[in-house]
Amino acid sequence: MYKNKKNGRCICLKLDNILKNIKKVPRNILSLIADMATAFVWLFVKLCVCIYRFIKYVWYGLLWPFIFVVMLISKLILNKKEVDVDKLRRESQKLLEKERRKEEKYKKKHEGEIDTSSYNDESVKLEKKNLGYFINLILTGVIAIPKSIKKKIDNIALVKQARNKKAFDTKTMLVDFAQEAEDEDQNKGKRITWEYIAINDKGKKIKGYFDAFSKVDVQSFLLGEGLTPYSIRTSKLIQVLYGSMGGNKTKIKNKDLIFLLTQLSTYIKSGIPLVNSLNILIRQVQKKSYKAILRDVTYDLTVGESFSFALEKRGPAFPKLLINMVKASELTGELPEALDDMVNYYTETEEARKEMISALTYPSIVFIFTLVVVTFVMMYVVPKFVDIYNTMDSSAIPKFTLIVINISHFLEDNIIWLIIGIVLAILLIVYLYKNVKVLRTIMQWIFMHIPVIKDVIIYNEVTMFSKTFASLLSHNVYITDSMEILNRVTNNEIYKMMILDTVANLARGDKISAAFKDQWSFPVPAYEMIVTGEKTGQLAEMMSKVSTYYQSLHKNTVSRIKALVEPILIIFLTFAVGAILLAVIVPMFNMYSQVQGMGG
Repeated sequence: MYKNKKNGRCICLKLDNILKNIKKVPRNILSLIADMATAFVWLFVKLCVCIYRFIKYVWYGLLWPFIFVVMLISKLILNKKEVDVDKLRRESQKLLEKERRKEEKYKKKHEGEIDTSSYNDESVKLEKKNLGYFINLILTGVIAIPKSIKKKIDNIALVKQARNKKAFDTKTMLVDFAQEAEDEDQNKGKRITWEYIAINDKGKKIKGYFDAFSKVDVQSFLLGEGLTPYSIRTSKLIQVLYGSMGGNKTKIKNKDLIFLLTQLSTYIKSGIPLVNSLNILIRQVQKKSYKAILRDVTYDLTVGESFSFALEKRGPAFPKLLINMVKASELTGELPEALDDMVNYYTETEEARKEMISALTYPSIVFIFTLVVVTFVMMYVVPKFVDIYNTMDSSAIPKFTLIVINISHFLEDNIIWLIIGIVLAILLIVYLYKNVKVLRTIMQWIFMHIPVIKDVIIYNEVTMFSKTFASLLSHNVYITDSMEILNRVTNNEIYKMMILDTVANLARGDKISAAFKDQWSFPVPAYEMIVTGEKTGQLAEMMSKVSTYYQSLHKNTVSRIKALVEPILIIFLTFAVGAILLAVIVPMFNMYSQVQGMGG
């Protein structure tokens, strides 16, 4: 008895120690265990979903051939007639209604004489269930199996909890953002990059990056786009990888800019607000960089910035000319008209550029083809005759043939290094042309003094200058701002010097035409039109006429050059290949005459 009591006390003491040790377990360990259990449950649910999808696809894959054969057999049995369920239902309802009416009529006529429970109408014929009916019933049940499995899985408590939690998190985003907004200090007026995950109207998740002052601004913008925000966050890694540290580097191409301006003008004329018009453009644009630029412009408009300032903040994306045109139209309220003028301007500019490319494409192809043919002949045809010439006296070989042979040997030994040197030389010249102003000025001066090329360059520069100047003046842009824009539009250093002289003359109070007087690079008719425009106060109209006139001259000159260069290149190709072949064949005739003389 004493031993049993002693053993019971020992057991109680051990239980007390175990309970004390359990109480000493840190709470964070318990929470860790709870998180691990939650993660295990989540993984279990995901595994169930994956298994369900696997079984579903395997089931479909195994049954579809059988289903196809059975359906084909059923159609053959039913003589290729589809069972119209709705028609059968309507016919059965009509028969039942007819039977009910007959029964009621019979009751009224013979009330109390018959037992309605044993009434049979022989006019009603019951259709027998054939094999096709049972086959359709089986197929319907087989196809419904995956849906029933999915329905059962959706009814599992864990799956419901995960789905409800996801919906709850989405609905509470607004509350969370509102609470976080109270602690934000707007990042001290600096825009940072945010990573967002949103859900569109189709239920698809969209991930992207957006520059804004705060999370609330991103959330408001996404709601305005018709998206439901699910997650918005930022970090230093996001700032480094996706942030616009150096500003926007993307420049919208002219053909894309024409499309955007045309669409935007059309929407504004239709009465659609500017922000909504930009949202429509965002949905139409395919390039992600263009979408990001338009989103940034829309965001600036929603926070109260002007349209011209929003365009200017995008850096090189939009031309300076367009920004100033929009700025002037904001003062006059003629934004659609300004956009239409810009569309016409950039359309004509793009057409002129395409004409130049078209004019240079064919001659460039012929020239490259000429080099390839000549190189091929020198490397693979001429060496075949070298062994024959070794048996001849070197004095009997013409000097031109020796030169061709030496060039052939040089190409065979150094063709790779020659190609590398040519590519490096071209890259070096291009780099120096873009970055060294003095070299660029010298090269442009040389090209502008070559007899035929100078007309193309001068006509093109005068056309661009007068067209841009006319557009700026017609939209009431200040003269000084117009000269600054003209200085940025042109890439010709000679014309930039004239524009800077114009700015200096305006600062001294002189006329605009004084900077273009007696300039070899500016035609006299164009100068006289500027003088006339200054005297009559119709400088914009005069510049427009100058641009039209010199644009036609430029087009005609390019066409003439194209027609002249093509036969020249063909003649050059013929002459080069023919000269090489003659240099190879002529010594053979000399050898033949020597052999014939020795035989005689």
